[in-house]
Amino acid sequence: MATRHEEIADELRRAIDREEYTVGSRLPAETELAAHYGVSRGTVRQAVAALTAEGLIGSRQGARRVVLASRRSQSFAELRSFAQWARAMGREATGRVVAQEYLPATAQDATRLQLREGARVLHVLRVRGLDGEPVLVERTVYADWISPAVEEIESDAPSVTQRLYDSTGLVFAYGEHVIDAVAASAQDAELLGIRRTSPLLRVRRITTTREGRPVEWSDDRYRSDAVSFSVHNSIDNNALARKTAD
Repeated sequence: MATRHEEIADELRRAIDREEYTVGSRLPAETELAAHYGVSRGTVRQAVAALTAEGLIGSRQGARRVVLASRRSQSFAELRSFAQWARAMGREATGRVVAQEYLPATAQDATRLQLREGARVLHVLRVRGLDGEPVLVERTVYADWISPAVEEIESDAPSVTQRLYDSTGLVFAYGEHVIDAVAASAQDAELLGIRRTSPLLRVRRITTTREGRPVEWSDDRYRSDAVSFSVHNSIDNNALARKTAD
C-alpha cells in the first residue's frame, strides 16, 4: 500500500503531465502544498524529493522547485517501451505486423546478437501508432533463442515488451541507441502515409537482458512531425528523451 508521500508524489506527477504545472514553471511552496494535501511539510518534502530524483523538478535549495520535464518526455535511460511511453502521455499505443520471416543471420546480425553466422533469426516489420495514427516503422531482428516466443505474439499487440514478459518473464534491461536522420523510403512513406524522401528520425538500437545477452536489434524510423528527441542536461544527469513533436 502506497504511503501518503508516495500518493502525493503521484498526484504531482499527473498534474505535471496534464501541464497544470508546465515546464519552466514553479511548484507551489511546501507550506501551500502541505495545506492543500492536509499533511506536514516533511511529508511534502519526501514527495518532492522523489520527483527531484526522477529529474521532473529542479532541486535548488531554499527556492520553490522548478518543473524541468514531464513524463511526456521519456528518458532513454529508463528503457521504457513505446507502449509504456504512450500510456504515460495518456495516449493509446497501437501496433501492426506488416511482415515477418525467418532468415539466416548475416554477419551483421551475428555480431550484433552474438550469434553464429547463419543462425535462424526472426525479422519483423511493424508499424506503431499513437491513437491509431502511424508514427513509427520498426524493422527488428530477434535472436534465435527468443524468436519462437515473438512469433507467437498476436500481430496487433500494442506492446511486444509486455507480451514477452508475460509469456517468458523476459525483462529488457539495457539498450544502446544510435540516432540520425534519414529520408523516407518508398516503403516507409507508404506505411506512414507521408511523401517519399520526407525526413525521418532513425534510432538504431540493440537491447539486452540484465546479463547482457542480446535480445534484438532494430532500425526504428519515426515521423519527424510526430516525435522528437531532446536532451536534458544537468551536472548529474544527461538524459536523451523521446517526446511528441511540438
